[in-house]
Amino acid sequence: MLVLARKVGESILLGENIKLTILSVQGRGVKVGIKAPREITVYREEIYQRIVEENKRAASNINIDNIRQIFHSGGIQDE
Repeated sequence: MLVLARKVGESILLGENIKLTILSVQGRGVKVGIKAPREITVYREEIYQRIVEENKRAASNINIDNIRQIFHSGGIQDE
């Protein structure tokens, strides 16, 4: 892990398109501004972990017979 020290108002560049700026420091909290292209998705780590877990749960509940039934009943049109 690369560790960098920054002061309020200073930035870190990730590649050419992403800029992290330290906006404020209060106690143990740090506010970070992120400037990135719209196609880059930014998540807080704990939110991303919840999304991954929910996707795993959803995928484990898939019943292939139900999916076949949807396709064969005309619920979804094959292209």
